[in-house]
Amino acid sequence: MNESENSIPMETLIEKIRIAVGLRDYAGGELEIAKAMRDHPHSPIPHNLMGILFVSQQEQLIALKHFRAAAALDPTYLPARCNLELCASMNAQGSFAYSVSDCREVSSNPWTILYDEKGIGHVVRRKTSC
Repeated sequence: MNESENSIPMETLIEKIRIAVGLRDYAGGELEIAKAMRDHPHSPIPHNLMGILFVSQQEQLIALKHFRAAAALDPTYLPARCNLELCASMNAQGSFAYSVSDCREVSSNPWTILYDEKGIGHVVRRKTSC
């Protein structure tokens, strides 16, 4: 499907939704995202933004569905993966990522392999200084 002539650029959509969430204009934000989903059906960005919109309304389960849809459309789209992890986490800290620039720095791998006396490797979480 080709982009329609009156569709807005994704960067503009991201900023519009950021403002809509700040103003709690969820209905207006949802309409903008729905238009973007129609115009860009294979883009993860509208689904990621819809997830943020639903999280802002305390609708975590619906938000998770949209974050998963965004990640399924493009597994390399970092904001969807960050938001999926944050939304699914029991001790979520931080804010949701509207774009790649909002993603926290990806820390080094938190897992390591420890070998026991029989040479069997066990995957364990690394100790952190926090």
